[in-house]
Amino acid sequence: MTGVWALFTLWVGLALIASLLSVWLRVSTALTEICVGTAAQLILGTAFGATVLGSDDGWIKFLAGVGAIMLTFLAGAELDPIVFKKKWKEATALGIVGFLFPFLGCAAAAYFVLGWNTSASWLTGVALSTTSVAVVYAVMIEYRLNSTEYGKTVLAACFINDLGTVLALGFIFAPFTLHTLVFAGIAIAVFAALPWVTPWFNRAFGNRPSEMEIKYLLFCLLGLGGWRGGPIARPCCPLTSLA
Repeated sequence: MTGVWALFTLWVGLALIASLLSVWLRVSTALTEICVGTAAQLILGTAFGATVLGSDDGWIKFLAGVGAIMLTFLAGAELDPIVFKKKWKEATALGIVGFLFPFLGCAAAAYFVLGWNTSASWLTGVALSTTSVAVVYAVMIEYRLNSTEYGKTVLAACFINDLGTVLALGFIFAPFTLHTLVFAGIAIAVFAALPWVTPWFNRAFGNRPSEMEIKYLLFCLLGLGGWRGGPIARPCCPLTSLA
């Protein structure tokens, strides 16, 4: 157990260093965290072995997954329907262009220039065309762009970009079977029910010391994530870890 606390302290220390560097260099914290994490893995991994940061430990993967899910949810909560209705053309065009051009360009470069096979080339195009909603959201929060019309439009474009990534992964790599239809049907039912169930639950059981709203939110988000990786959802997308 002592090793777990020591490893957790190391991770928090690296995050603290990244935050200090972001203040000193006046750049986004999200970018410095990526740079510090990469440098730490390179330096510490070379000196003490590749497993020194414990990136393959189950509890670290769990915390990273929960953080990614919550950041993506919070980014989605920042989407303003009024702004999107007003700027849907700009957001859609930016999202499609931001996905399509890098996707086709990187896939072509991998196939014709690097000589990779078709599957590897398509996967390269998908990997290099997607965006990180979590990083974009963190940057916008830091610079207070999330409250502006411009920031909300860019955030909506990021979701459209990611939608292109999910569709590309599904159409190119996923085997379409009966499980796919079951997955799609259950997903549609859940997504249609949650907007009605959630307000009722919050009105009936909210504003209590037990903070049932947060527990309900975590139950839904983590439940969808666990169900997506279950035996029904897994055949739908073999690369769900990239989503």
